[in-house]
Amino acid sequence: MNNQFWIGKKVLITGHTGFKGGWLSLLLQNKGAEILGYALEPPTQPNFFTQVDLEHHMASVFGDIRDIEHLKKVIANFKPEIIFHLAAQSLVRESYRNPRETFEINIMGTVNLLDAIRECDSVRAIVNVTSDKCYENKEWVWSYRENDPIGGRDPYSCSKGCSELITSSFRQSFLNELGISVASVRAGNVIGGGDWSQERLVPDIMKAIIDNAKPVIRNPLAIRPWQYVLEPLSGYILLAEKLFMNGIKYGEPWNFGPPDSHVVTVGELTNFAMQEWGTSLHYEYDQSKAPYETQVLKLDSSKARMFLGWETKLDILDTIKWTVDWYQAYAFGDNLRQISLEYIRKYEKIGGE
Repeated sequence: MNNQFWIGKKVLITGHTGFKGGWLSLLLQNKGAEILGYALEPPTQPNFFTQVDLEHHMASVFGDIRDIEHLKKVIANFKPEIIFHLAAQSLVRESYRNPRETFEINIMGTVNLLDAIRECDSVRAIVNVTSDKCYENKEWVWSYRENDPIGGRDPYSCSKGCSELITSSFRQSFLNELGISVASVRAGNVIGGGDWSQERLVPDIMKAIIDNAKPVIRNPLAIRPWQYVLEPLSGYILLAEKLFMNGIKYGEPWNFGPPDSHVVTVGELTNFAMQEWGTSLHYEYDQSKAPYETQVLKLDSSKARMFLGWETKLDILDTIKWTVDWYQAYAFGDNLRQISLEYIRKYEKIGGE
């Protein structure tokens, strides 16, 4: 990443009140970018947005990505140069309860954003954050590459596959001709401090331990590509720089997943996290009937390593340690903005950035 590049750049982040959007906002604040966030109000209490005081260090508009007229006005007034699109309904089980809303947000939200920027001549680069679950999952042991078929059985995964197709359509039909570079990015299962989402593994574990209760998990044998939150975000930022400076050359799908050494089961990750915290509690296996979820999922990020020079920096144990340490800082009442900025500085020093 080129820190000098971001000084004064006008950046729009949709979904800045969420977990990944919040960390991305903090990262780019730290690099001197001029940021505007567009999102619904923070979805949980507590939430990372408030805990690290993002609202007093960036411009913020609370709005619905489905409100096309409001979104157009915000973009026209701010005139962003670079856009990161993270606004989404991001939970698989919630997508089963509310499929229509999931499709509206994740599909029409993407359409609205890409359509709105056709009328804004300031935009040079867009990074659309989708999901590793956008692939047609065959439950095999091989890692998925960017040219594998798009699919999605559950509503969430399907909606992210649709977002990929929409991005490709707008790229070829409109955006390339306008000189706007757009890429889609697919990360693994991202973990880190500040995620308070419901029915997501790490938040559920951390909340249970803080409450001195047994974590209840489902699918302990499911295999996931776990990675620390700053890993894919560093890739998104690096890709945005390339899109801005080199035009449509980088306007493609990109995987930013961890190596196979990070691929452990849900049960293994739970045990690692509980050991790192130092609790004597044991998790409880929820064997009640639940909607279908993917059992095996891995990403091949060779393309990002070869053409962007992107690499993961933390091994799986450090990934878990950094995550657990943040929640312990929360439990101890520490200053979470300072703690989070220290993680960013610590991360960027690895490898000489």
